[in-house]
Amino acid sequence: MTPAQRPVQRPRDARLLFVRADGSISHAPRSRFIDFFKPGDLVIANDAATLPASLHGVHVPTGAEIEVRLAGYTTNRRSGDQEGFCSSRKTSRGLISCSRDQAFTAVVFGAGDFRTRTEDRPLPPDLAPGDRLELGPLAAAIEARLDHPRLVSLRFSGQPHDVWAGLARHGRPIQYAHVPTPLALWDVWTPIAGVPVAFEPPSAAFALDWAAIRAMRARGIGFATITLAAGISSTGDRELDRRLPFDEPYRIPDATASAIRHATSDGGRIIAIGTTVVRALEHAAARNGVVGPGTGVADQRLGPFSRLRIVDAILSGTHEPGSSHYQLLRAFLDDATIAEVSAALDATGYRTHEFGDSVLIEKLHVTGARRSLEHVA
Repeated sequence: MTPAQRPVQRPRDARLLFVRADGSISHAPRSRFIDFFKPGDLVIANDAATLPASLHGVHVPTGAEIEVRLAGYTTNRRSGDQEGFCSSRKTSRGLISCSRDQAFTAVVFGAGDFRTRTEDRPLPPDLAPGDRLELGPLAAAIEARLDHPRLVSLRFSGQPHDVWAGLARHGRPIQYAHVPTPLALWDVWTPIAGVPVAFEPPSAAFALDWAAIRAMRARGIGFATITLAAGISSTGDRELDRRLPFDEPYRIPDATASAIRHATSDGGRIIAIGTTVVRALEHAAARNGVVGPGTGVADQRLGPFSRLRIVDAILSGTHEPGSSHYQLLRAFLDDATIAEVSAALDATGYRTHEFGDSVLIEKLHVTGARRSLEHVA
């Protein structure tokens, strides 16, 4: 696989690798992904919009240039709430009600930008609690260093509306070196983007558009959304990357919980658009196997030994072995099948990362089944 280098969400040549529940593999144009869904299925996507979470500025005590990448919402360990994101309250318009505290977990780099590979970025100056950061029009202070030179919790100064205005003016989307041109914010907003709470895009939903959603409805395929604050995909440090994904708060609307109940009771499948949706639904169902409405914090790591209670299939980007996203896909497939999938992706030149091609994977029901490789025109 090679990284997709152009920030095009729905390129005409995008491809889809489909893995059936019996382990067989086929290929198709990604534009045909709904052909693999069935009447009665329920498709669920993450409607989080992406924040401009990359902030360049200065570490005031040393005068050194830095880049701060916001990576998560700081957890209040006493209450379990995630500051800056969601409480269980809703506004009169049904939107998420967020805390007024602007506290974040962040990854900090030294001088440079996305044009340098993340793993080659220099460390920041030594960061200590109380250090002030000047980030364009924004001021922030380090609250704690989180057991790694790059990972800190920080809090912005000022009123919330000033902080959000400063992010909008000064921040840029988090970006990696495989895309050579600077990203605009609209490059990373999915067609269904709503509340701006994600730090990187829930990019599996790039495959969607309103025409596809209308076509699903016309075929008797349900569609619903959740909101999860998708975190970052790489820190540039192997030790720190092993902690990914960081805790991610989510909200499941009443209508989505109800749609899941109806679909499953009628024998329909639950199809997640992206790994973030899998994390939210499986976390919500971890206690009693039922997805109810409300908020939570997905703090689990899904992998080959995870039992999926809710999700039957996933539409996802292609992911490199070793990443947390790849590990989650192992919850759907056994090792032999996922090895075949990786080999097929490599052999046929699929593009990886957020603007790349896609896989549609049904949860494996028959292990050891004969696998076939066929191409769909």
